[in-house]
Amino acid sequence: MSTTAPAGAQNGQRLTDHHASPPDDVLPEGVSRFPLVEGKDYGAVSLFEPANLLREARRQKNLPDVPVPEVCLLDPDGDIVRHLATTGRGRRHPGWACYHTEMWTVELHGLEIGVVGMTVGAPFAVLVAEQLHASGAALVISVTSAGQISALPATPCFVLIERALRDEGTSTHYLPPARWSHLRDDLRERLTGAFDNLREPVLAGSSWTTDAPYRETAAAIAAAEADGVACVEMEAAALYAYATARDRAVICLAHVTNTMATEGDDFEKGVDNGVHDALAVAHAVATACGHRGSAAEATLRSDDGLGAHPAGHPAQP
Repeated sequence: MSTTAPAGAQNGQRLTDHHASPPDDVLPEGVSRFPLVEGKDYGAVSLFEPANLLREARRQKNLPDVPVPEVCLLDPDGDIVRHLATTGRGRRHPGWACYHTEMWTVELHGLEIGVVGMTVGAPFAVLVAEQLHASGAALVISVTSAGQISALPATPCFVLIERALRDEGTSTHYLPPARWSHLRDDLRERLTGAFDNLREPVLAGSSWTTDAPYRETAAAIAAAEADGVACVEMEAAALYAYATARDRAVICLAHVTNTMATEGDDFEKGVDNGVHDALAVAHAVATACGHRGSAAEATLRSDDGLGAHPAGHPAQP
């Protein structure tokens, strides 16, 4: 997106004279002029609202004003949307007006879920979550890949993120600075026992949300481990801060698949890149939160409605 210069500004004109005051690239000790924490009014209404952007996108793209499904899934790795597209088991949503993404919908045991892929990183994930809720979503679920920090019984596994370390910037635009963002208590309580019948284990724990995956240093990892963090990912702290500030339903899970490539045979999600297990988890979350399709079942194991398969045997297109 572009910004508009003030009235009267000419091409090439300097809008501010950054030489007019002493350089502040290095702040004196004890003095805070860090832009990330300055100038925030957490109770103020934003002048730029997602509904307005979506309105203009629909106009420009000539899209119908069709609500998205009540349950939507963020798929940062894009494995689920690629699977839905290549197998023909998903369909493009006709009214999703986001400039940056596509939405594919899939029916799981009578429940329609909208899936948006490639929502990597805190700013982009929150941008899309804002637009999803403005487009009719009642529940947004995020299932992201994550690196293992603390010892876990086995991997791959899923972690229901109950709190996330705020080592990113987006959350600070929604909530005052603090160490953690949290899953809403009412949603956490609803999920009690929701994953008992799934094929792949789902554990409850904490995550570390980072903006800089290639700065996961030994010292940073040791500090996160000392905080009892199970895994590292790139979205949850910001999504939970947004959900708290805007009173939205957001639930984040991490698919712990790797040790940051410090060992061989890393980043393995399982059959079909873990698509079936991820959709089974998403369906379990949705039904526990009261979103049930016409053919919802009491239990859901590895069958995600896209073709059941025994462990180790991929579903056929």
